[in-house]
Formats: sequence, structure tokens, C-alpha cells
Amino acid sequence: MEKDKKDKEEFINVLDILLDEENDSPITLFDEKDKGIKFDQVAIIPMEEKLYAILKPLDKMEGVADDEAIVFLVEEEEDGDAQLVVETDEPMAMKVFDEYYRLVEEAEEKETK
Repeated sequence: MEKDKKDKEEFINVLDILLDEENDSPITLFDEKDKGIKFDQVAIIPMEEKLYAILKPLDKMEGVADDEAIVFLVEEEEDGDAQLVVETDEPMAMKVFDEYYRLVEEAEEKETK
């Protein structure tokens, strides 16, 4: 996936969107064919000195079930911009999901105390 685009001409820093706790708007990513795909942000997971985003597609995606989410690595570029890259290392993606589930469980336990 290429950098986020506010519209076809204007790039915005995806890191600003991901870290904005007030933002609940869908994130639009553009594929290599410049087709926009909307995602809901599920979580940001820092792990092994890297930052990962778990995003759930709102638009139909081939090979992705309606109840599935995708792990993206947040790659910072030299100019300070960031881009999301699908995490293709399946064991690493599973570690990110496992950490997400652990954090959710921990938060639920705190709420019940």
C-alpha cells in the first residue's frame, strides 16, 4: 500500500492520523493501482522497537474475510513521513495480534476490578 492520501493530490502523514486519539474517521490507503481502500483503526502496537497498526478493511478486499484485520508495519522515511506496509512475516503478524489480545484482556481485567 502506498502512503495515505487525503485526496489524490495531497499526502498526509499517516503517523499523525494513527496517533491521534480523537480521530475515529476511517483511514484511506491507496493500492498500487491508486484505488482507495477504507480501514478502521483497531490498534497501534509497539513491538521490538517497531510500530505496528492493526487495521480492519471497511471495503471488500480479495482474500480478506469481513471479520479479519490486517497488520501493517509503520515505516518512517528519512523525510519524517511514514507509510504503512503490510506485514508479510506471518509469525510476526501473529505476535502483533497476540500482543493486541493480551492488551485487550489486561484492559478488561482492570475494568472489572
